[in-house]
Amino acid sequence: MTRRRSPHLPSQGSGLGTAAPFVPQLGDLATDSAREDRVGVVVALPGEGSATTYHLRPPGGGTQWSAPADGTTLRPVPVKATHATLLAGRDAVYDPRARQGSVPVEFHFDDGSTLNGALILTTAELERLYAQTSRLLDAHERALGGTS
Repeated sequence: MTRRRSPHLPSQGSGLGTAAPFVPQLGDLATDSAREDRVGVVVALPGEGSATTYHLRPPGGGTQWSAPADGTTLRPVPVKATHATLLAGRDAVYDPRARQGSVPVEFHFDDGSTLNGALILTTAELERLYAQTSRLLDAHERALGGTS
């Protein structure tokens, strides 16, 4: 995996698993389930100065609000995938027992980070992908003035 840290979650490292608790830090983006999943930037932490709760403010500015000091209503804002590309240097594999193909891909996220994964395709999906990529190659040839 080649995932870089996300600027959305500066306090969360790339090695954390899905079971790791979210402990917001200053500057983190968080959704607050007590506020209809409103997104805010953490601007004050419980125990710092006079704060007894988390304080959040909308990312573009605005009125801040408080969230419980235990952080139970706060969740990290997920980074969105923008696209996937074929992973260089690795080839697709077909598993006859599972009747599936696996194509190594790299997922790209809107924060610039990447993550290696696999596109798993059933036989029917492989046939559909073959037909679609064949049409793309034919269109490419026509655009170059080929004879397809």
